Amino acid sequence: MAAKKKAASAGATIWALRESPALRRFLEDPELRENIAQAYSSTRRAYGRLDGKGAGKQLFDDKKLQKDLSKAAESIRDASSALREGPKKKRGGFGLGRLLLLTIVGAAVALGVSEGLRKKVLDALFGAEEEFEYTPTTPASSAGASAGTTTTTTSST
Repeated sequence: MAAKKKAASAGATIWALRESPALRRFLEDPELRENIAQAYSSTRRAYGRLDGKGAGKQLFDDKKLQKDLSKAAESIRDASSALREGPKKKRGGFGLGRLLLLTIVGAAVALGVSEGLRKKVLDALFGAEEEFEYTPTTPASSAGASAGTTTTTTSST
């Protein structure tokens, strides 16, 4: 009877662990696993550096011990904040806003670089330019026209 009770209790514990969001996050998030592994290895190295002397003295004197403890604390902090935040949402490629921004920037660069493209866009927006030759409507000046001819005047008396 006691064995069945223990098995049922163990099964309930396993079921509870299986449904645990923290455990699910640990299994799904490689960055969280790396933070926990880093904290564990840094803590083991720091513990290995303690040689039985006064821990307080070693803590102030041993720079490698301080570095290992600092790394362990940073990794634990990162892991705990990752657990509190919940799973990270993966973004699928470019969002619509990024795609629109990229298109506008690309179009602006293309217009800035290509004169032919600028002409096409301006023609599409404002219509084609009318090309014409300017011909003056006033007659040519008499001084310029008579420079090669001599004029004679007759007087009647």
